[in-house]
Amino acid sequence: MNEASEVTSDHPRGPGRSTIALAVLVVVFLWALNFIAGKIALRNLPAPAVASFRVFLGGLAMLPAYLVLSRTAAFADALKTRARGFNARDLWTFFYLGFFGVVINQMSFALGLSHTAVSHGAVIVGMAPVYTLALAVVFRIEKATWRKFTGIALAFAGIAVLASENGMTTRSPSLEGDAVMMTGAIGFAVYSVLGKRVAARYDALTMTAFNHFTGAIVVLPIVLYQAHALLTDARWRRIPWQSWTSVIYMAVFSSAVAYVLYFWLLKYLQASQLAAFTYLLPVVATILGIIWLGERGSLMQIVGGALALAGVYWIESGRQT
Repeated sequence: MNEASEVTSDHPRGPGRSTIALAVLVVVFLWALNFIAGKIALRNLPAPAVASFRVFLGGLAMLPAYLVLSRTAAFADALKTRARGFNARDLWTFFYLGFFGVVINQMSFALGLSHTAVSHGAVIVGMAPVYTLALAVVFRIEKATWRKFTGIALAFAGIAVLASENGMTTRSPSLEGDAVMMTGAIGFAVYSVLGKRVAARYDALTMTAFNHFTGAIVVLPIVLYQAHALLTDARWRRIPWQSWTSVIYMAVFSSAVAYVLYFWLLKYLQASQLAAFTYLLPVVATILGIIWLGERGSLMQIVGGALALAGVYWIESGRQT
């Protein structure tokens, strides 16, 4: 069986290449903008508050969205899943995927970003395909092919060049921030691989909603503690609206909306193939950083971005149209 048939065998009549490409680009943009929103939120809110509020609000936002959308024709599969009910196995699946993909990933993101730069954090997250491919091979979900390895190697070279100017100098962000950010990237890699194993069993809306419900429950004690700390000395009054808006964006758009699209894409792409598009994150995040935060661009960033895009194209070109 060749690589192209592996990708499309489960869904031979799935959406076209242009639809999938558009969905991938939307996810990448939402997650790239998440770095900017995170930095804005962290200016006035402690990292544990940003991390836990994001997870909790994401779960809260998914509750009415799930109840309403699952009754619409656009999400007919969710209505069918809801009608048959959930057993203990389903709840366990939602729990472990929510723990790795929501709690570990999102908490680590905010905590790590508080100790590292946007460009460097995006590089760490961009390494996720390496972990995803390794885990997918270990779990025998995917076969290791030369195209995957060469595409990842080419994109990784681009990420290394992109990071070399700001991320690999004597002013490099702290090792602590890098380690925490990498923990989140590994957590999402686990989510991608394990999620691929059950992607055919659940629709995107149901999976995303219940994963976020799990996350909200797990972080509730942290949310209550952080809220109490902000209310005790009325610190919340001194926090500007931009910080609160950034947290809401992180919870609703880069969490709920992006995760629905991501899990939907898992039905039509292999885990490592989809994760490889995270190599676009440093490119898009760098551009947004220049526009939004006034960061300076450079020739090294252009070269690194070109290499990263070439690697992504090489992996994607293996898909059968």
